[in-house]
Amino acid sequence: MTFPVLLSIDQGTTSSRAVVYDASTFAVLGAAQQEIEQHYPHDGWVEHEPEDIWYSVARTVREALAKAGHDPKSVAAVGITNQRETVVVWDRATGRPVHRAIVWQDRRTTDFCRTRAADQPALAAKTGLVLDPYFSGTKLHWLFARDSELAARAARGELACGTIDTFLIWRLTAGRAHATDATNASRTLLFNIHTLQWDDELLSYFGVPRAALPDVKPSVAEFGTTKGLDFLPDGVPIRGVAGDQQAALFGQGCFNPGEAKCTYGTGAFYLLHTGDVAVASRSKLLTTVAAMTDSRPKYALEGAVFIAGAAVQWLRDGLRLFASAADVERLAHASNPSEPVSFVPGFVGLGAPHWVPEARGVIFGLTRATTAADLGRAALEGVAFQVADLIEAAEQDARGDRSFPGGERAGTGPLRVDGGMANNDWFLQFQADALGRPVARASQSESTALGAGFLAAVGAGLTDQPALGKVVAGATHFEPKLPAAARAAKLAVWRKAVRAVVAFYAGGA
Repeated sequence: MTFPVLLSIDQGTTSSRAVVYDASTFAVLGAAQQEIEQHYPHDGWVEHEPEDIWYSVARTVREALAKAGHDPKSVAAVGITNQRETVVVWDRATGRPVHRAIVWQDRRTTDFCRTRAADQPALAAKTGLVLDPYFSGTKLHWLFARDSELAARAARGELACGTIDTFLIWRLTAGRAHATDATNASRTLLFNIHTLQWDDELLSYFGVPRAALPDVKPSVAEFGTTKGLDFLPDGVPIRGVAGDQQAALFGQGCFNPGEAKCTYGTGAFYLLHTGDVAVASRSKLLTTVAAMTDSRPKYALEGAVFIAGAAVQWLRDGLRLFASAADVERLAHASNPSEPVSFVPGFVGLGAPHWVPEARGVIFGLTRATTAADLGRAALEGVAFQVADLIEAAEQDARGDRSFPGGERAGTGPLRVDGGMANNDWFLQFQADALGRPVARASQSESTALGAGFLAAVGAGLTDQPALGKVVAGATHFEPKLPAAARAAKLAVWRKAVRAVVAFYAGGA
């Protein structure tokens, strides 16, 4: 078979995936996935070996094309999506990393952020972000501040740095392209989201040399062509790049102001599209760049739950309560609803709207009658409640910004959802109950990879947004069933638990 196909590379926190799509229907022709090892050298530190990431990408691309039954020469374009704030630094001459990748979940820069809390308003005005260990600029500051030789080499242009998309583009193009897209750049604390440029004041603040940074392009652009690979021929164009959550927003067909999605992966990420308006949050949410199909800026409000699917993984791997992540749905069904267990899964801190990096996971209400089923149910509820808090905050921000014409539509439609946990019917029903509004599961649960494929297809001239809107039509809906009074009571218990966690770890911050 030689008809053209699209290749999506989806490099995530716990695994790498490659998906081959039919270039006209976006049907999945072949897919492969490989887990990557997490490294935890100290409490709160999370790292990846960049070479492990690269090898996993190469392997999954080979496997996906083989499963699709396609010659690599039939790939019309490549799309890349990635874990966003994870950062890599490598030697330009050799292409070899000089340090493990520091993962977005890593909290080693907590003290740096706390001691500079007064700078938060000025940083947010340019970046739309909060000063938190989550973001790449703090991680690069840590690397260069502790090693003056690395800093000097970076300033001389001997080192290159970037988020995972940048590292993969470099490797795919044999070092001929050092590039990123605006969605990934907007997650670094080094990028002015209003000018869409690296900002000299921010670079100076974090001690990051401009010479080490990639070129920034729209999400649909020419990111180079493949060269020197044993799994793809030379000359395959890379035409679409976006950070995972912005790719999922695009893959869910949320092209218009007021449309929103939540992706449940390792973490849970809610994005509300705000069109060409960069809505400033009053609720400690993030203002971020949405996928751009041309040079015109697009924005979104975002809230992040750092631990979602990772809570289920902990129950599986840490407590060994079940063998497969899918088993948690069975446990939730078997749980005793009257068992008063609340689980705040803050293993690596609390994100928006709290931003308490010191926080850790806490379980309330354990009794002698508590079972594994109750813990499974409480973990799922904890994720759903965190998402409900994010959505309430984002919709208040959107409705309160008079410059945002789509604000009045925020919260009026179903929440579009995707990701691994979206396959859990019990969880999505509880999410609908916690929100008091419908939840719509995408027909393709992996909207992140699909979004990268969409962007690559637009970049290759194979489709446009109106046509893509038809591709994503059709979803499974979950209607809220919980009475309003019961919902309010459950949310009150949850928020009391969160306040206790914040008070314990941050002195009531």
